[in-house]
Amino acid sequence: MITGAVLPGGINDSTNLQITFGIILVLISLSSITKILDFKGILAAASLGAIIGCLGHWSWLVILLSFLITAHLATKWSWERKTKLRLNESNDGSRGWKNVISNGGIPGAVAIFAFIIQDWTLTLPLYISTVCVASADTWASEFGSLDPRVKLIISNEIVPPGTNGGFSPTGQKAAFVGSFLIGVFGLIFAWLPSEFSINTCIYWSSISIIAGWLGCQFDSLIGALYENRGWISKGGVNNAAIGFGLLFTIVFVIF
Repeated sequence: MITGAVLPGGINDSTNLQITFGIILVLISLSSITKILDFKGILAAASLGAIIGCLGHWSWLVILLSFLITAHLATKWSWERKTKLRLNESNDGSRGWKNVISNGGIPGAVAIFAFIIQDWTLTLPLYISTVCVASADTWASEFGSLDPRVKLIISNEIVPPGTNGGFSPTGQKAAFVGSFLIGVFGLIFAWLPSEFSINTCIYWSSISIIAGWLGCQFDSLIGALYENRGWISKGGVNNAAIGFGLLFTIVFVIF
């Protein structure tokens, strides 16, 4: 359980709304200039951002924006090699609306839930954990795809880079870094400005980081078992993994 302070949020806070829409404008401008997202991706991200910022809190939106930026940097890493090996998801590194929804849909649902129950304290670690999973999975895919030491998670069999359900030493390290970055952004923008003790802030950030890394492992497991058989889409795998990270954190929030 989380005790000791109450975090703000929701549409009743005019300052929160003003900052939220300011951040959305930054998101739209940044995405247009840097090609982080394509046109439909920008529309989806702006809509999702409005939900997360208005029903959650503007700091939640900053965390999501941090994910978009760091994920794009990971995507652009060794871009020419990825393109040559056909490991790229798009021709220019931009992401579309499907990617936005598959990674941001559950975080958006957490924001809606927070508004419904009018509790942004209990739901903050849940939200950060969902973004940690999305970041861990993205970093594992982008950095691990070029590691030749890829093995299938269910059999330890050596498989080609980019295989669904594959994992590598580089990918595992990258998954932790990706989750850690979002955990730190959550600590800086959401936890530390609150009235919670530093130990409480670090504790919940650590839970989210662990949830992110574990969610990435679950992503590989579901990918190997179901995506390779055509039973579930890539977006479905992402949602399952993020949902796993969410459930993991819920256990700590409740007990």
